[in-house]
Amino acid sequence: MDKQKIRNVAIIAHVDHGKTSLVNELLKQGNVFRDNQTVVDRVMDSNALERERGITILSKNASCMYDGFKINIVDTPGHADFGGEVERVLKMVDGALLVVDAFEGPMPQTRFVLERALALGLKIIVVVNKTDRPDARLKEVVDEILELFLDLDASEEQLNSPFVFASARNGTASRSVNESGRSMQPLFQTIIEHITPPAGAPDAPFKMLVSSAEHNDYVGKLAVGKVGSGSVKVGDSVVLTNYHDATKSVKSKVVSIFTYEGIKRVPADSASVGDIICVSGIEGVGIGDTVCAEADVAPIEFVKIAEPSVEMTFMVNDSPLAGKEGKFVTSRHIRDRLYKEAVKDLSLRVADGATADSFIVCGRGEMHLSILIETMRRDGYEFAVSMPKVLIKTIDGVKSEPIDRVFIDVPEACVGTVMSKMGTRKGELVDMTPHGSRIRMNFKVPARGMFGYQSELLTDTKGEGVMSSVFDGYEPYKGEINRRDFGSLVAHEQGDSIVYGLFNAQERGTLFIGAGVPVYAGMVVGLNPRGDDIVVNVCKRKHLTNTRSSGSDDALKLVTPMRMTLEDCIEFLADDEILEVTPKSLRIRKRILDATERMRERAKILGLGKHAL
Repeated sequence: MDKQKIRNVAIIAHVDHGKTSLVNELLKQGNVFRDNQTVVDRVMDSNALERERGITILSKNASCMYDGFKINIVDTPGHADFGGEVERVLKMVDGALLVVDAFEGPMPQTRFVLERALALGLKIIVVVNKTDRPDARLKEVVDEILELFLDLDASEEQLNSPFVFASARNGTASRSVNESGRSMQPLFQTIIEHITPPAGAPDAPFKMLVSSAEHNDYVGKLAVGKVGSGSVKVGDSVVLTNYHDATKSVKSKVVSIFTYEGIKRVPADSASVGDIICVSGIEGVGIGDTVCAEADVAPIEFVKIAEPSVEMTFMVNDSPLAGKEGKFVTSRHIRDRLYKEAVKDLSLRVADGATADSFIVCGRGEMHLSILIETMRRDGYEFAVSMPKVLIKTIDGVKSEPIDRVFIDVPEACVGTVMSKMGTRKGELVDMTPHGSRIRMNFKVPARGMFGYQSELLTDTKGEGVMSSVFDGYEPYKGEINRRDFGSLVAHEQGDSIVYGLFNAQERGTLFIGAGVPVYAGMVVGLNPRGDDIVVNVCKRKHLTNTRSSGSDDALKLVTPMRMTLEDCIEFLADDEILEVTPKSLRIRKRILDATERMRERAKILGLGKHAL
């Protein structure tokens, strides 16, 4: 296809501002689907986890036709923990649609993705979405976006980026703040007029920067990227090089080429400048590599992805219930899976741990790592993970830690509670702005101080608090933070939980389990609000006599146990606890299962005498 008729755009925004819904509507009105075809909501969120959580985790490619132009669209994640996905795909496009909520305005991730797009010199189209909201603040949001452009030192051309006002849910767009529009035609027209065609010489030697890598059981490794120059045909000989590794030079042959039509990959015989394609047959290909013709093997520059800031230890599960529910349980299985994931996700770092059966995994945040854990358990893996910890660095001789920029949106009545909680987490208030009856607070907080705060915020604000954060940089260490003011209820012995034992244990705190659940000594079965760990016997049976029968247990009433999600379990963990993850269960346990051994270990840490406890 004539490259002048191609437009490559990425959809970038903060989480929940409507990127995937907008892509859905562009594909519908771009005649990707039949008139009588049933199209699911958020068709691009094909991953089961994405549909369950309502967020985009992996960037995806699609295309549509409009007025003879082919528009290649890349949908990107909005959550800050998946920022690495955004950074790598921006090299694949010539422009970006910056989607901003008509009420919330620019949020932390909006700043992050816009800064990356401006640095690459991409053409920007600002899409103010959700204009049908009754609380929409169109004119104020436009001013806030222009202020953000100024803060990020945008050029004069970038400051003159066009604005489009859309409602993705209704499938309408307009170039005027006072009009509602009837279809997405104004947005299509703006893309064609404002986004430039792909640069690159059609007659030059072939080059393609690999922006995404996948694995297919039938054709092996797949490399996805935009053809930067020249053209390529099936059967061509190519060389694999890397901008950051001058020694890399691997000869291969292109086995097959796929292009994108709608949301499907279709085979093609050749591709040329500007096409976003998927190529198979290139061994050892990774994200950031350059696939080029033998005539010119100079690699294309690829910016290093931002470093991770949180680490967890993944280890082989060695609990008394180990191996009963998982399919892949050995260190070899876990090691292969983690290192394979690190190839696909440039924001992830994996290294061997202190022992043969442990691995250090570093990511962008708690959610980044929890998605990896959830994906592995759904694939049949059984393992254990430690409490998340931030990566401390020494910068210019000063101990430094990662700082998050946190935005919290709450009703006015809850401001005092949130300020108090942020104070205990060493948070510094940057500014406060009113938004109707709500207040938006901007904090700079140590990343470790935010572990476990999401659920607390919802409790403190009766479910009305909204929080978002993005990595802000490293600053000098802020001192100790007490992140847990509660303790654990720990099982005394192995067996199945009994109503009688649970009834006595529930007086001590909040239980996580009901009757008939397998437990073992050292397993955490509940929460103690008073602060210390307490050993409870949930397997205790009532002694039967002539006057006491087991039937009288029917009168014992148990409180409904607290159901813990994966994120809840990770937030709960203390230094001496680990999370046992299986395809069917999540169990929190003590590292040292024996209660006496735990007391001895605690005495050593506190520097107490041998017989002090």
